[in-house]
Amino acid sequence: MSYTIEVYRGHQAAERNLGRFALYVMFYPQLVAGPIERPQNLLDQLKVSHRFDYEQAKSGLQLMAWGLFKKVAIADHLAVGVNTVYGDVAHHSGAAILIATYMFAIQIYCDFSGYSDIAIGSAQVMGFRLMTNFDRPYFSRSIAEFWRRWHISLSTWFRDYVYVPLGGNRVSQRRRAFNLMVVFTLSGLWHGASWNFVVWGALHGTYLVASLLFARARGALVALSGLDRVPYVHQTLRRVVTFHLVLISWVFFRAASFSDATSALKAVLTNRAGQSFSFELLGGRTLVALSVGALVMCELLQSRISMRDFISRRPAIVRWPVYVSLVLMLLMLGDFTSEQSFIYFQF
Repeated sequence: MSYTIEVYRGHQAAERNLGRFALYVMFYPQLVAGPIERPQNLLDQLKVSHRFDYEQAKSGLQLMAWGLFKKVAIADHLAVGVNTVYGDVAHHSGAAILIATYMFAIQIYCDFSGYSDIAIGSAQVMGFRLMTNFDRPYFSRSIAEFWRRWHISLSTWFRDYVYVPLGGNRVSQRRRAFNLMVVFTLSGLWHGASWNFVVWGALHGTYLVASLLFARARGALVALSGLDRVPYVHQTLRRVVTFHLVLISWVFFRAASFSDATSALKAVLTNRAGQSFSFELLGGRTLVALSVGALVMCELLQSRISMRDFISRRPAIVRWPVYVSLVLMLLMLGDFTSEQSFIYFQF
């Protein structure tokens, strides 16, 4: 669709080479779940010759290893516990559902961003550059910022081909709110024809509309509370609130049905008694905690420096122990028996 629209708009010349067009459409690293590439980026790269570049290949392999770590050492372990609880919401306690929801937030991020890292890295090994699809989304300070960091290729696709044609920001506040609700409801339907996904999308649209409507009141409240004088506390609070708003929406995304989602939320709010969460399902809570801790530490460092560039600039006597350690961690922590497929393969 993006190719057809861009050619229609005159932003991209029609591709006359059938083989090159077919390669653009079926470029295997990102075919199944993205990043959703624009023709201006990928088609132009297919028109030039590519020679092996050691630095590019090394950087791509590093990114692939990191993506694989997120998938098999974190996401697949967490999936077992999450699937157990959300597969039987009615009999689990509110605390168990809450723990499983936190875990799902980490699972879906590691699963999908891990896939994106593998796709981007494998393309880079061959000399192609795909767009960044995730940029530490759980550090966002607002829902708008979250969508600038989460599944970037899809959110920009909806922005350019749905939101902007509807008028975007160049309309009245009421029409802008309508545009936001349309875009995010459609993004929910994109994931599947289910009320769960519709509510998930509409909930994010509601968050954005509420942020738009109450911007002045929010600013006045911040000034009245004095949070504007302690920016670090203010920004941390914004990140915590944003993360938990996203967390609520993940309940609808993960639950098997709309009734399961509402039942899960009621159980958490009322602290319903029931079956507790079994950490034994994770295959060792210490190993999973260490893996998640390593993830958080790297994400924090990534906000200041590029970890791949930093490692690449170290001498071989430092680089290779790091590479060997990552491989060993994959072998020791990776869950290679559960055969958990990537979550976004279903969409």
